[in-house]
Amino acid sequence: MTGKIHCYLLTTVILLNVLFFVGCNKNDNNTPECIQEKITSIKAEKVRNPPSKVYQYEYNGKIVYYIPSYCCDVMAELYDEDCNLLCFPDGGILGNGDGRCVDFFTKRSNEKIVWEDARR
Repeated sequence: MTGKIHCYLLTTVILLNVLFFVGCNKNDNNTPECIQEKITSIKAEKVRNPPSKVYQYEYNGKIVYYIPSYCCDVMAELYDEDCNLLCFPDGGILGNGDGRCVDFFTKRSNEKIVWEDARR
């Protein structure tokens, strides 16, 4: 009987460790790895003015990630969960983006800030 209890305890400890380590590999908000890589890339640059942010929205029934413009004629970027560039919703010389998702700002919903650069 003692052998069975020992085996159950060992199995439980192993399972708890596996769950702990799997949980640690996920980021806090379930942001896709490709978006995390974009954040890492921004962190490797000098601090932008205004500081960078990455937003998550629902748009056309899907989760999307919006990276606002940070300067002058630079266009903002909108990505899907697989890091496919959907469009440039705003920014550029005229400030209107590339015109491929002109309804983004009126149709987006459920805003969440995924990341905000705290560096100054």
